[in-house]
Amino acid sequence: MTDSEKSAVANMVEQRWVDFQMALSDSKRKYPTQEFNKFAETVRTYIEESRNDPLVHRKVVQVVNGLTDSLKVGRDRIPNKVLEEAGRLECLMFATYDPHFEGDEPPGF
Repeated sequence: MTDSEKSAVANMVEQRWVDFQMALSDSKRKYPTQEFNKFAETVRTYIEESRNDPLVHRKVVQVVNGLTDSLKVGRDRIPNKVLEEAGRLECLMFATYDPHFEGDEPPGF
């Protein structure tokens, strides 16, 4: 992935985060799960595309670092799927492993 492509995907991550935050502030009753899922998919795309690159774009780090904690502070009732996905994104980004083991299970599980 070239630097310009990486920057473009990082900008998309930042834009999806802003869209999610706007939906979060607009919707006082229903949690904006659809916007969060779009954001999470974009982050996963960034992680996959930059897997072999030792550097991570600053915009992406700012958004993903502490994601689970920042979501917990924002509202009282957050869907469990959102918190699980936030934790998964943090692990994928910083620990480079998927805590859900989809397809990586040991034989017999």
